[in-house]
Amino acid sequence: MIRVLVVDDSPVAREYLAHILNSVPDIEVIGVAKDGREAVEAVGRLRPNVVTMDINMPVMDGLEATRTIMEMHPVPIVIVSAVWDPREVKTTFKAMEAGALAVVQRPAGIGHPDAGKMAEEMILKVKLMSEVKVVRRWAHFTQKAEARVATREALPPEMPGDTRVIAIGASTGGPVVIQEILNALPKDFPAGILIVQHIAAGFLDGMVDWLGQTSGVPVRIAADGERLLPGYAYFAPDGLNLGIRGNGRIHLDNRVAKGGVKPSVAYLFRSVAETFGKNAVGLLLSGMGSDGAAELKLMREKGAVTIAQDRATSVIFGMPGAAVELGAATYVLPPEKIIGALMTLTGTKGRK
Repeated sequence: MIRVLVVDDSPVAREYLAHILNSVPDIEVIGVAKDGREAVEAVGRLRPNVVTMDINMPVMDGLEATRTIMEMHPVPIVIVSAVWDPREVKTTFKAMEAGALAVVQRPAGIGHPDAGKMAEEMILKVKLMSEVKVVRRWAHFTQKAEARVATREALPPEMPGDTRVIAIGASTGGPVVIQEILNALPKDFPAGILIVQHIAAGFLDGMVDWLGQTSGVPVRIAADGERLLPGYAYFAPDGLNLGIRGNGRIHLDNRVAKGGVKPSVAYLFRSVAETFGKNAVGLLLSGMGSDGAAELKLMREKGAVTIAQDRATSVIFGMPGAAVELGAATYVLPPEKIIGALMTLTGTKGRK
């Protein structure tokens, strides 16, 4: 039985979320809290397996509550938010930086056409996060920024030296790793960066805003037809696939790609493999499912260096694990060594 604490300042929302979670045979809501201070006390008293956390609350908000809980009684935290203002959504990602593991959109009310799908997504996240060992993850992600960049390790001399694009795919657990990678890059990073991050609709703008505050390179949501520039990071927009043409211009596609997900990591990796071949690096980071695993292997077959995040630092080892099973990854590395590999492959030094 998965024991859940529901935290939300709205009585209606608390009751609704508890109703959804209690309808699942192997989940039990053992308590509710109306603000962050109550949440901290309840976690210490009830010792839940998972906390669903609202962000905007009186007395103590979800960000401060997450920080306090992760310092005192570490437990998997899922941010459940209905906020759409990018400035406020940015706080959600600060909570993830503080130790929360995932974010989902608060399910719409009964009668909404997407209510069932949204409820299923929240239930799935709660179940998956209940299995994560947060103490180990917390110890990894709270390293000070200056300690994050590992000393670069020598790569085989036959590795290609003309890396023009870095293609990154990620899902659950990905935002904090992407933040760690982008934070380490210098302003003169010589390759363009294309990123597909699976995330609930409405959260992308806030995530990009959050990343932009600490990244060593400019971060933006990709626009169709713009030229891929070195030292810029481009995210696939909500609901659109991200690719690159031979003329170096980004293209966006509305078709549903392999696996039924959009944006699709598979679409990005295939496009980069066909356009850049050996002059690319592919990174497959934490996330559930297998999106992009087969296409990472295609990138490797085309001569690219391919890297999968290792099991120990992945919140969910689904996507990188599928790539490892297929033999798609040249290297299987933790984030700090991924950074070192990128520096070596592009001949650059990290931020000072």
